[in-house]
Amino acid sequence: MTRHRNVAVIGVGLIGSAWAIAFARAGWNVRLFDSEQDKVGSAAVWIAQRLSDLESYSLLSESSEAILRRIVCAPSLAEALSGAEYVQESVLEQTGVKRQLFSDLELLLDEGALVGSSSSGIPASAYTGHVSFRDRCLVAHPVNPPYLIPVVELVPAPWTAGATLSSAREIMLDIGQKPVSLSREIEGFVLNRLQGVLLRECFKLVEDGIASVEDLDATVSHGLGIRWSFMGPFETIDLNAPGGVADYAARLGELYRSIASSRDHASGWSADLVKEVERQRRAIVSMDSLNDHATWRDRRLMAMARERIVPMGPNDSDRVITEDDRNPIESLAISSD
Repeated sequence: MTRHRNVAVIGVGLIGSAWAIAFARAGWNVRLFDSEQDKVGSAAVWIAQRLSDLESYSLLSESSEAILRRIVCAPSLAEALSGAEYVQESVLEQTGVKRQLFSDLELLLDEGALVGSSSSGIPASAYTGHVSFRDRCLVAHPVNPPYLIPVVELVPAPWTAGATLSSAREIMLDIGQKPVSLSREIEGFVLNRLQGVLLRECFKLVEDGIASVEDLDATVSHGLGIRWSFMGPFETIDLNAPGGVADYAARLGELYRSIASSRDHASGWSADLVKEVERQRRAIVSMDSLNDHATWRDRRLMAMARERIVPMGPNDSDRVITEDDRNPIESLAISSD
């Protein structure tokens, strides 16, 4: 385990707080900062609770208290950045806000420090082009929460140095993430483009009255999602026809082409459609219970990680298949209390 490496996490919403856990758990010293200082105290409480949950699921190699001691709330941006070799920016998803922060970093960033942005869709070129250290900037987009779901998209701006991308990849591997490196910027990156296709079809099926929100969620969580929790779409279809991918394409390629041509892919989610999906979701989980449901989600993810249903690292493909790998559904029947 790496020790005494320093990271600054700027912005302490759900993503920034989750990043703090991922780094501190891996032995890094973390300094948290947010321009709204009242949020930092709340974030510290949230982090302590999540670390306690991780400990209860035997997902920590040391005590939650020991990890928590490596997370310090910094009173100023300058103190947060002092000595940091890497900065994880997790401020509001607005170009102007991010651009201003990078301007503020100009005079405070340590020489050679890298800056990764948690941006979900805004490319780094939109808010880093004006700073002198732009070659050390990139997007490092996680899946929420990153301390449980390891994939992180590394997306270079046109001016991001190759060494920056390589070093960021090494940092992410060091803290137990699974970095996916994109060759260049693309709107929505990769993960949200894939998720967007599924969401577009789900919204359309609700709009057409084909299936309910609950049944569509069940189709993924009790169907596609079980396979996708340990293999990707290409690996899935490679195993779903006797002759592999080529055989699958010959058998079902025309069906998928016909389905795709039946949709107007430029259509969005209308206000009435969103209202209907919201109505159905609130009938299942009330707004008052939404935070509790998020905690339930995280504990289910912890149970899955504990049972090694999800990949545990970059060399997972070399891992010996266990009984849990053969029976993922049975392993999911763990109490989430």
